Amino acid sequence: MSDSSPAPSLYAAREPIFPRRVSGKFRNLKWIIMAVTLGIYYLTPWIRWDRGASLPDQAVLLDLANRRFYFFWIEIWPHEFYFVAGLLIMAGLGLFLFTSALGRVWCGYACPQTVWTDLYILVERWIEGDRNARLRLHRQKKLDFRKVRLRVTKWMAWLLIGLATGGAWVFYFADAPTLLVDLVTLNAHPIAYTTMAVLTFTTFFFGGFAREQICIYACPWPRIQAAMMDEDTLVVGYREWRGEPRGKGKRKADSELGDCIDCMACVNVCPVGIDIRDGQQLECITCALCIDACDDMMAKVGKPRGLIDYMALSDETRERAGNPPKNIWKHILRPRTILYTSLWSLVGVGLLFALFIRADIELTVAPVRNPTYVTLSDGSIRNSYDVRLRNKHGENRVFQVSIKGDPALRLHIEGTDFHAVNVPADTAKLQRIYIEAARGTDPAKLEATDVRIWIEDQLNGERAYKDTTFNGKGN
Repeated sequence: MSDSSPAPSLYAAREPIFPRRVSGKFRNLKWIIMAVTLGIYYLTPWIRWDRGASLPDQAVLLDLANRRFYFFWIEIWPHEFYFVAGLLIMAGLGLFLFTSALGRVWCGYACPQTVWTDLYILVERWIEGDRNARLRLHRQKKLDFRKVRLRVTKWMAWLLIGLATGGAWVFYFADAPTLLVDLVTLNAHPIAYTTMAVLTFTTFFFGGFAREQICIYACPWPRIQAAMMDEDTLVVGYREWRGEPRGKGKRKADSELGDCIDCMACVNVCPVGIDIRDGQQLECITCALCIDACDDMMAKVGKPRGLIDYMALSDETRERAGNPPKNIWKHILRPRTILYTSLWSLVGVGLLFALFIRADIELTVAPVRNPTYVTLSDGSIRNSYDVRLRNKHGENRVFQVSIKGDPALRLHIEGTDFHAVNVPADTAKLQRIYIEAARGTDPAKLEATDVRIWIEDQLNGERAYKDTTFNGKGN
């Protein structure tokens, strides 16, 4: 006989989480980080930086139209993308370092999803009240005027934050004051409006409705972090050997309960809705708000703080035996973290070295291969080269072009009888040049002769060169 009962569903509907307000040193640290990170994000495009008349005066600018990245006094050209790659490598190594030392500390304090979610919860608390008030409003079935007013007010505030987020993002790609006027007067490019609309919606949805689901399901980092952690990593944990058994008083005259009074304060403040007393969980973002809540409750009942705290698994046996935990620096300074720090520093020093030794004038040489050479009417052999001259200065410069190699070779520059090329400020100019071997030149020299093309800045004497080859008959 077949079982007619329906199969159990693998889908569990999301239970909305309404974290309670908490105060303490970790919550204050999160407020500071939120203010600093949001301030940097929203205000940076408006910082001015004088680079001269021909260059943009925005301190941080991703100028995609001209293929430049400006960061205060640093200018990155397209062929210098290795700087961006190096910064990404440093960011990855830094994430490995912090995870190895302190678990998901990035997720709990500085991740954009966490920062904007904190901001949205703060606005929600201002408008609807603290946890109990928000729970009552959520459970209220009747859709009266007060509920509609509070929800619409909250959503409008969230949309304004999302709009400011998208607006700040597009300001990084164009002159901020000019783009702001264009946006207000509806003269901006459609891409700007599209980008703002996408970021407004994603910020509104991720920070207002998805929240912890982004951290738990969408973000891959919870599944990767275990590879960077070990028994000496400091993570938020519950001292079960001190807190158990839980209760608010003595159940028997001859047995004492643990320090945990089962007040649920640690659960009520958790932004992902977990109970840290159940042990380490994938959902925990190491924000430490449960530490603040528990420390506050321990102070009220006259118990020592630290029932929930940053701790390492390697200290569990020591504490169970009544011994103090290791010094915090012994957890942080260990081979794994030292290796990550060394690699991070090595990449950073390499980038700084490359930044300080790079030249302000450069050239690349591309021989024209079709045809490899041309025989002129007077019998001389000509090779053509496309030379790209880069002037990274903020004003026009004149580059003197010369060649070094076989004395029989002569240089000609297309469009001028002189060996000088005017290169505009902060541009790369493509110039066609010709190298010729006069009639009667030794044929052995024409097969493949090494040539060095030099350029010299006529203003300050700075020089650069590239090696190439002159090809003649028989090659």
